[in-house]
Amino acid sequence: MAIEPNKTVETDRNGTRFSVKELSAKVLVKSQTDNAKLGHLHSHYAQHPSRGLTPAKLARILSQAEQGDLIAQCELAEDMEEKDGHIFSELQKRRRSLLDVEWQIVPPRNASTAEIKDADMLAEQLEDMQILDDLIFDMSDAILKGFSNNEIVWQQQGKLWLPEAFNYKDPSWFMTGQTNASTTNSVNNIVDRNELRLRDNTLEGATLQPFGWVSHVHKTKSGYLGRNGLARVLAWPFLFKNYGVRDLAEFLEIYGLPLRLGKYPTGADKTEKATLLRAVMSIGHNAGGIIPKGMEIDFKEAAKGNKDPFEYMISLMEKTISKTILGGTLTSQADGKSSTNALGNVHNEVRQELRDSDLKQIGNTLSRDLVLPMYMLNGKSYRTPNRSPRLVFNVVEAEDLKGYAESLPKLVDIGFAIPQAWAQDKLQIPVAQKDEVMLTKQAKAEPKPKSAGLAFEEPQAKLKQMAIKRIVALKSQSENARQEVDDVDLMSATLQANMSPILAGFTDEVRKLVESADSLETLQVSLNELDLSIDEASEVLQLALVAADLAGQYDVNDDVSEA
Repeated sequence: MAIEPNKTVETDRNGTRFSVKELSAKVLVKSQTDNAKLGHLHSHYAQHPSRGLTPAKLARILSQAEQGDLIAQCELAEDMEEKDGHIFSELQKRRRSLLDVEWQIVPPRNASTAEIKDADMLAEQLEDMQILDDLIFDMSDAILKGFSNNEIVWQQQGKLWLPEAFNYKDPSWFMTGQTNASTTNSVNNIVDRNELRLRDNTLEGATLQPFGWVSHVHKTKSGYLGRNGLARVLAWPFLFKNYGVRDLAEFLEIYGLPLRLGKYPTGADKTEKATLLRAVMSIGHNAGGIIPKGMEIDFKEAAKGNKDPFEYMISLMEKTISKTILGGTLTSQADGKSSTNALGNVHNEVRQELRDSDLKQIGNTLSRDLVLPMYMLNGKSYRTPNRSPRLVFNVVEAEDLKGYAESLPKLVDIGFAIPQAWAQDKLQIPVAQKDEVMLTKQAKAEPKPKSAGLAFEEPQAKLKQMAIKRIVALKSQSENARQEVDDVDLMSATLQANMSPILAGFTDEVRKLVESADSLETLQVSLNELDLSIDEASEVLQLALVAADLAGQYDVNDDVSEA
């Protein structure tokens, strides 16, 4: 059961004091925008200020936003996202990347058992919400427009107050403070230009009710709220790109067509002139037309030129847009010249830094406008907002497991005291909970110890096997060749053939030293330093000795059997 915070008086981020008891009866049951005073907002439709946009008109729109009138600037941002496919694509990359990052509810520092239990309860409720991803995506709209407001619709489930829906509200519904009496210093006449208010047809606007909104202001640059957001930066390349597209369309329309020059006689009236003009304008596409007698149409040289200047203008503006939204261009398009893998990785790192910054800002807003209200309404351990749990996105990338697996044991062996929690955080390995199945190291079967006799007998057995094969081969050679050569002579010849290449190698090395020596002293030093490997020669001699022994045993056994 939740505690009774009903008698508690709190202060919202605008400095307004409120009671949780009054909140339960007013805000949680009915949404603020359902008020009849704000009915005109539901019938507001966009004016699409991008129509006929000129530098002078754009400057006027931006100036109005600085003075608190955000309608035209927000509607222009909406038009830019709808009309420019490049802006839409780059914004989608930045906004959609926020949805794949995991989050967690972190209890306050040195949390008590009750605070940890409440944090687990909030995490469970938020994880069960299927609409949280939609909320995060709608909040990311503030990247372009500077702010995003989502109204919370509360519902009561048993004894818990939980969000049922988050209704995204059009940015044109809001304004910044102008002459707000509650936030104006009577001495210095200071106006809070960073406070968002609903447009209720008053000069001050309506304050956003506590616990009723997830109001996210995205800091893309320092400055007042009206000057925040990427829309103000993107508006200029959007405008100049439109000029380039328009000029390219006009050029393609007349490209290859000759210049038509109409001549009318002196004294022609307006009707005749209009008739001639229509004929001149249509004859290029229709390849035919009629004009009054006495008038002429001359065809001059066809229009020349190329599309390169227009394409350069469009490409330059799109690169500026990519830099503004993603911090680079190589994650958006490759030109085949400067697009290397290394530069692409650098640009992707910049893009990841932007993602992490966006998530941290969104996490702070969710902690203030969603987690804290749920904690105040449902938490048993609630005492003060400073001890509220926080929603934190896991933006730390897991380190290289292989590198840490090799280096950590070595560091521990030389005396480094490494906390286990630090290693698990670096590797993004969660702490095992009770009753969880954990991975364990499988015990290896220990090899049976070998006796000294077996250790000595194994190489001898191998040599015997090799010798037997050699004897069989020698006897088969002898029979096939039908040579009456004694077995001892044959084995001697075989040993000589096997040892000759080895001895020749020894001789070659000594010969090289003799030929390169300048004096006997130098030769003596070189011979002392010479390291000849006799492993191969030893193996051949051992094989010969074992073969001779086995051959002797065979002859003895053969004589005994004959006798």
